[in-house]
Amino acid sequence: MFSSRFHWDLRPNRLTQLLQARRRAGARILDLTESNPTHAGFSYPDAIREAFADPGMLVYDPAPAGSISAREAVARYYNARQLVVDPEQILLTASTSEAYSYVFKLLADPGDEVLVPRPSYPLFEFLADMDSLRIRQYPLAYHAGWSIDLDALAGSVNHRTRAIVLVNPNNPTGSFVKRAEIAALSRLAASHDLALIADEVFADYAFAPDAERVPMIAIQSECLAFSMGGLSKAGGLPQVKLGWLVCGGPETLRRGAMEKLDWIADTYLSVGTPVQCAAPRLLELGQDVQRQIRARTAGNLAFAREKLQGSAASLLAVEGGWNLILRMPRVRSEEEWALELLAGCGVLVQPGYFYDFESEAFLVISLLTAPEVFREGVHSLGSLLD
Repeated sequence: MFSSRFHWDLRPNRLTQLLQARRRAGARILDLTESNPTHAGFSYPDAIREAFADPGMLVYDPAPAGSISAREAVARYYNARQLVVDPEQILLTASTSEAYSYVFKLLADPGDEVLVPRPSYPLFEFLADMDSLRIRQYPLAYHAGWSIDLDALAGSVNHRTRAIVLVNPNNPTGSFVKRAEIAALSRLAASHDLALIADEVFADYAFAPDAERVPMIAIQSECLAFSMGGLSKAGGLPQVKLGWLVCGGPETLRRGAMEKLDWIADTYLSVGTPVQCAAPRLLELGQDVQRQIRARTAGNLAFAREKLQGSAASLLAVEGGWNLILRMPRVRSEEEWALELLAGCGVLVQPGYFYDFESEAFLVISLLTAPEVFREGVHSLGSLLD
């Protein structure tokens, strides 16, 4: 009696089973997978709570694209990064996941396909299934740094392809899309009537400047393109549930897309009034949390590089984001490495297959982890390698 969308195997894997058993036994766990900033020990300004005292939250005056004051605040957020965005290009959503759903509904019919990167965040298959779409993966190649395999991507385009998803910077590789890549992708998309969908939630977290990096795809593309962001990462506030879409590209296509997106958003009206009223202040206050996160991730990255230098593990190049990838010796599978670390050292990491790595043996650890936990966990990992 239920939809065919629910076809996934949700049985716990071996790592989850071991983790549950250790937690039941009360064992200490050094969690190097923490991705929730509200659980990571950051200091949040008291003024965040005060931002929700706006009397406007008691008035319901729905606007499908979001209130103009909130959209202007998002525009200022981009303008502060020297990115010119008009509030009329912005549509608010309750989350990035909802933004994906809106764009999928805009661009595709059931059974159509979207191209997504591999490796990357494993949510895409679930999001596509929920909108009755199929995903087709294109590879990211690693040669002292990550790049898009443009030939393989072009070869994946067919008559059912409707969009190319880019994650900028990628999660978990931390690699940004480069200017030469976006130029080639824009030409490819325009020639096949495709759109680019860019998930840029980690864009504020680059470790160093790079002139070849694309800071925002929606405003630097020759085809219809969308950039996504949200307070979850921009302000370290996943609990307040505010995301957004920025639409760019040729004016005729952009206007048509925004008109239809407005209609989709009007059907759901999911963004709450309180968070829209608070948005201008939250985006300002979020800068302080951002600074803390940048300091944390940079410090943890420096420690990992120093501690694991000369070990049997190699650290893959990372440009930004909250994760670090380790290439482990292939004397055992990445799952076996993860199981041994948890069983023998109490250290929790993620194996690469969680993110669809095509080969062995990779581990993914979170740079967001509290420094004392991160240092102890990485020390234990280094000792195991020794």
